[in-house]
Amino acid sequence: MYVVTPPQRSDLGSNYGFRVYQTWKGSNIFCLQGRFIFGPDARSLGLTISLIVVPVIVFCIFVASKLMDDFSDTWGVSIVSVAVVFTIYDLILLMLTSGRDPGIIPRNSHPPEPEVVDGNSGTSQTPRLPRVKEVEVNGNIFKVKYCDTCMLYRPPRCSHCSICNNCVERFDHHCPWVGQCIAQRNYRFFFMFVFSTTLLCVYVLAFCCVYIRKIKESEDITIWKAMLKTPASMALIIYTFICMWFVGGLTGFHLYLISTNQTTYENFRYSYDRRSNPHNKGVVDNFKEIFCYAIPTSKNDFRAMVPREAPVPLRSAVGGFMSPNMGRGNDEIEMGRKGVWAMAEHGDDKNGSNNERFHVNDDELGDIRTTTDDYEQSGRPNIHPRHSSWEMSPEVMALASRRT
Repeated sequence: MYVVTPPQRSDLGSNYGFRVYQTWKGSNIFCLQGRFIFGPDARSLGLTISLIVVPVIVFCIFVASKLMDDFSDTWGVSIVSVAVVFTIYDLILLMLTSGRDPGIIPRNSHPPEPEVVDGNSGTSQTPRLPRVKEVEVNGNIFKVKYCDTCMLYRPPRCSHCSICNNCVERFDHHCPWVGQCIAQRNYRFFFMFVFSTTLLCVYVLAFCCVYIRKIKESEDITIWKAMLKTPASMALIIYTFICMWFVGGLTGFHLYLISTNQTTYENFRYSYDRRSNPHNKGVVDNFKEIFCYAIPTSKNDFRAMVPREAPVPLRSAVGGFMSPNMGRGNDEIEMGRKGVWAMAEHGDDKNGSNNERFHVNDDELGDIRTTTDDYEQSGRPNIHPRHSSWEMSPEVMALASRRT
């Protein structure tokens, strides 16, 4: 993990003081000077690694090494080699899942400008920020909601993780076993990790059964007495059988989600069984989207230098930014619970002036990028620049600009 180091003496007079990961406002933990990003519960990785490595070590010492005597030299060595290589491969997938940017959308440094609500003639007009905007993608209307913490409108399929405190694209869930959000940029590796762990459990379980059978045949005893002669095999059989139900069931569940182009969040929050899923492209195309398409590049450069910002004056309550959720619990604001959004959906939607609708093609969603890099290269003072006077996030603004 990292400790924020004070800037060098030569940097005190420059326009750049710290790197992005040193001033990060989310709850993430960084390692190797911002090269790896983890969730705040990254310590659970130690438990996950031990649950994988320790059983494999026991298997190699007490089972695989004994089977080397019963098989030819080539087959005996291959049993140990496959177990070791498979374990290393599994751990690499675990780190690719846990140590990379899952698809975090950079938050804005300032809230967007509120718009003026049309009122009756002779009455004052109060600037306010609509809670919901509408975006039309391939004929399907999606409501994009405003995030108070990140100060942007979340694109479709994006959600704010209350654990990492970030808005994440194509948010699936936050997995405590890997200590990271599972989303657009690491979902492929997460599924491969779960699937390979299932295969590893099957491999260990199968050869433990083979070893017990070898003992039974060589000593001409019952299967129960053979089990008592190798308690390590019995312990591994019980352990892998339990784990196989867990990771195997998780693999089957995510196979269903991939085939229907759903996320875990959408599956539990929405019911696509009763209405058409607008993201479903067919089984083959859904699998291609996960495993064949290129993973989008990260919208964050955690090692980039942060320009020094001038202090921002606070806005007054009159004519300034007024959020309907100020004073509410943070969990309600970020997770978009019905109690909070019902007001926006039933209140703002009734007022025609508070809703904006944009027509966007689905293939344009993958090309959206924030303007962070452009602002860094031009030397402007903010990492995440303030957007135009009305309120959309960089993603939604890019969608709108392509259609106008």
